[in-house]
Amino acid sequence: MRFSLHARRKVSRKLNRLNSARKAAFHFKGSLSNCRICPRRCGVDRTGGKLGYCRSGSKASVYSHLSHHGEEPPISGGRGSGTIFFSRCNMKCAYCQNYRFSQLDEGKEVTTGELAGMMLSLEKRGCHNINLVSPTHYLPQIVSALEEALAGGLSVPIVYNTGGYELKDSIRALDGLIDVYLPDMRYSDNDMAKIYSDAPDYAQRNREAVSEMHRQVGDLIVDNYGIAKKGMIIRLLVLPKNISGTVKTLQFIKEAVSKSAYLSIMSQYYPTYKAYSYPDISRGTTTEEYANVVDEARLLGLNKGWVQEAPENFDQKFFGTNIKPNPENHKDGR
Repeated sequence: MRFSLHARRKVSRKLNRLNSARKAAFHFKGSLSNCRICPRRCGVDRTGGKLGYCRSGSKASVYSHLSHHGEEPPISGGRGSGTIFFSRCNMKCAYCQNYRFSQLDEGKEVTTGELAGMMLSLEKRGCHNINLVSPTHYLPQIVSALEEALAGGLSVPIVYNTGGYELKDSIRALDGLIDVYLPDMRYSDNDMAKIYSDAPDYAQRNREAVSEMHRQVGDLIVDNYGIAKKGMIIRLLVLPKNISGTVKTLQFIKEAVSKSAYLSIMSQYYPTYKAYSYPDISRGTTTEEYANVVDEARLLGLNKGWVQEAPENFDQKFFGTNIKPNPENHKDGR
């Protein structure tokens, strides 16, 4: 029996992805016993019950998994993005919109097999991709689950959706496994990152990681239906009073990443969680602050991607806010 060129390429791609998952699993093998998978490099033994900065142990914790329609159009498409929202985080953003599970740790611990099952279930529901939200601190567990899911037939693209505080070596280990990177570039100034996210080397680590991501997957590529197949979308959340330093980030993107980078410039900031304790972020982003960033992107020739409505017209349900937990995570089913 002779197989078509398309069929042979499909089989080859599956084997390559599975091999990449196995290589990544080897890279992270034993890493939880002396955890250094993110820039914190806590060095704690998570297999022995100790918790590092991210408050995470040997199992991944999941808040919700669902078909999500609040991402950028190439990610959500018409059938939704198969999104897994992980609990906890390696940052402490004072304004986190998802603080219930990123900072207050709501969620349920799952085994590798259960996590792989979620991925396969989301694909069966027709989701365009598997979207890993805040995956950094669970990379060893996620990679093992991906290895199992890929062996079980998982074939949709894998999206790595991150706040951007990453270790370049960890991202390098994902080469060939991740199809679409969706990183934030939250700050251009380490002092601001320290104050508002307790991430004193964020700008440096973020730029290193984003450059490595782009080296792996390049600029965004979509299929005939406009759905992301491969590449990178950079998210830029505009914070009040130029705290994010987004214009400097745009200049870095053009000079050091790609002049054809796809951007998602977000006006969705509003004060929540502990933001009211910080006067400079105790209000939303203004129309002028947002327009300045959009105008600068255009002046730099960074014209690919998406902008949101002006802040005063903005619907706060966009993106990650108002995510419902899976009922089994909570006794009262809320």
